[in-house]
Amino acid sequence: MSDTLYIQTEKNVEVHSPDVYLQDVAKLSCCNSSVLNRNKVRKVFTIPQNKPGRYVVSAMDLIDEIQKKEQSVDVNHIGEPNFVITYETQKHKHVAYSWFKTILVCLVTFVGAAFSIMTFNTDVDTSGLFFHIYKQFTGNISDGYTILELTYSIGIGLGVIFFFNHFGGKRLTQDPTPMEVEMRLYEDDIDTTIIEQAERKENQ
Repeated sequence: MSDTLYIQTEKNVEVHSPDVYLQDVAKLSCCNSSVLNRNKVRKVFTIPQNKPGRYVVSAMDLIDEIQKKEQSVDVNHIGEPNFVITYETQKHKHVAYSWFKTILVCLVTFVGAAFSIMTFNTDVDTSGLFFHIYKQFTGNISDGYTILELTYSIGIGLGVIFFFNHFGGKRLTQDPTPMEVEMRLYEDDIDTTIIEQAERKENQ
């Protein structure tokens, strides 16, 4: 009775060595531990010219590499038929540079968000709306610093906190934030486009 090796591939995997082994790009499972251990360290891909970038690999290529050496093993593939290998060399992390980038992103985000809120308030004339509401309900002239402006300002801050699901370094719930959802969709679109472009080149 032949052994069955299960391999599961994701859409994108990141590696830091030009020699790519099966365990680097796939999850493996097999009842026979010797078969499993042999194939974990099986070399399946080499980064061309040690050049950082993204490379499309077919799951069929992995299966072919395995069956060349393991003719008595049945290979069962689960997951993406084609996937992307992202190769990046190991770089020394500069703490000061990382802090600089973080501060820069925070400043750009803060200024952009503040500008968006200000342009929205100007566009819909929020101050004028509050002026008329305050005068209608109290009969007094608003000086611009009433309970309406106060609660509106607090509400914007609380709304941002609940919308982005973060307060400081803590999550309010276990749900992914809107930013995380959008980034995941963006990454999926990039991977899909890279795979489709590689398939078109092969068919030409």
